[in-house]
Amino acid sequence: MNATKLLHGLGQSLWLDNITRGLLTKGTLRRYIDELSVTGLTSNPTIFDHAIKNTDFYNDIIRQKLREGRSGEDLFFDLALADLTEAADLFRPIHEATGRLDGWVSLEVSPLLAYDSASTIKEAVELHARANRPNLFIKIPGTPEGIPAIEETISKGVPVNVTLLFSREHYLPAAEAYMRGIERRIASGLDPKVGSVASVFISRWDKAVMGKVPEELRNRLGVAIAKRTYRAYLELLASSRWQKLAGAGALPQRLLWASTGTKDPLASDVLYIEALAAPDTINTMPEETLLAFADHGKAGTPLAADGGDSEEVLSQFTKAGIDVEALATELQGEGAVAFDKSWNELIDRLKSKCDLVGKAA
Repeated sequence: MNATKLLHGLGQSLWLDNITRGLLTKGTLRRYIDELSVTGLTSNPTIFDHAIKNTDFYNDIIRQKLREGRSGEDLFFDLALADLTEAADLFRPIHEATGRLDGWVSLEVSPLLAYDSASTIKEAVELHARANRPNLFIKIPGTPEGIPAIEETISKGVPVNVTLLFSREHYLPAAEAYMRGIERRIASGLDPKVGSVASVFISRWDKAVMGKVPEELRNRLGVAIAKRTYRAYLELLASSRWQKLAGAGALPQRLLWASTGTKDPLASDVLYIEALAAPDTINTMPEETLLAFADHGKAGTPLAADGGDSEEVLSQFTKAGIDVEALATELQGEGAVAFDKSWNELIDRLKSKCDLVGKAA
């Protein structure tokens, strides 16, 4: 049995952090589902940018959409939804077999709306309606402005992948927003089974402090943050407030490890997969990381429910001069800026592709 199946057997969901038309048309995603226990996927603007830049798979549909007068963001969402709805259909049996807990795909609202709650809510509702798939998450950043958008979107019955979380202190407000949205639905007599995940970014922590801490702390901050957050996650699920919601039929907002590709060339390429094995969580992996783990990874010992050595390790970073709370805020801000940059690059790339395809028509 390969490592991916062993990890899946421990109770962790393995998702692919990638989507391209080629993955669908060549049957690769189907094979990952069958052979590597992949049960969902995530996407972002950078992923689509690379797919459009590096392949000709989208030329025909772009040509068709140009004739229909589509351009810019509207055209991008047409392309993204075409891929993601097909992927969602592949994962639909998993979604149904797990009672809506797994088998999800994710589409991001425009990152330019990260600090605009009203517009985020509007676009989230519209995109989910356009997809018309029960197992499609809308990704909303867990910024301070995103928190009310998460609550409102959940209350409207739209499943949400909360992105851009970097710490326990970011995760807990996102979880609170999810619960408030579910509580509003219950109070209104609506179905409380609205899916959600909370995506905590890992590797960017270690990249941020590389060269700034003693060598013995190299590549240990992201995992320590994850362990601390995992403890908070389990404590929340054990709380009387959540147990009341679960008793009413609500689904848990699952914790998802994001940014789990190794950024340090001297570290193991499966560092964050082996270190973050944890039941009832998700690890979304870049394709190369998934394949590396299937090839030579080992399913690690599950994370300790009490956070293990997280507080001790984080104390060592504090002594080394790292203000973890301030760095979390900085990383979230940098992440929002990077998302904006990626989005603008994607729209520019799409325009260039349109020009190229239009000339060839």
